[in-house]
Amino acid sequence: MQPLTEQDIRDSFVNCSKGEAKRLAVPRDLADRPWDDLDFLGWRDPGAPDRSYLVTERSGRAEGVTLRFPSQQRGFLHRSMCSLCLTTHPGNGVSLMTARKAGPVGREGNSVGIYMCADLACSLYVRGKKLPGSGSRFEESLTVEEQIVRMTGHLSAFLDRLRS
Repeated sequence: MQPLTEQDIRDSFVNCSKGEAKRLAVPRDLADRPWDDLDFLGWRDPGAPDRSYLVTERSGRAEGVTLRFPSQQRGFLHRSMCSLCLTTHPGNGVSLMTARKAGPVGREGNSVGIYMCADLACSLYVRGKKLPGSGSRFEESLTVEEQIVRMTGHLSAFLDRLRS
């Protein structure tokens, strides 16, 4: 992924108003992010524990979405699998992330959801750059490149549903 500036990020959002995009919390460590290992930039809002954001490249430009997730706590023995990177995590390591649809249908309250790693580090899990605490990744016959293609395909399908 190409490095993004704060303005690139704010201009990328498709499912919130320009005013909302202007007020959202953008990471301050953009220069320190491992851009070469990221397929998308994801972060949680430190001021709103139920809100997170995701920005990826699509058709040569940045596309961002605001996401919400429930704050309920699951037991440590409960395990869930991320729909993007197929990493399993115990407890709250995977959350149902919901995004308001783009356009008029989103303003009417329509949304779509996907189960994702709560820390939004899917790109790093697939590449083996980050290990899931006490979760796991399945041994796969696919190469890392093929896993990346699968993950970005799942993300792209989710983003397409925001516009339909």
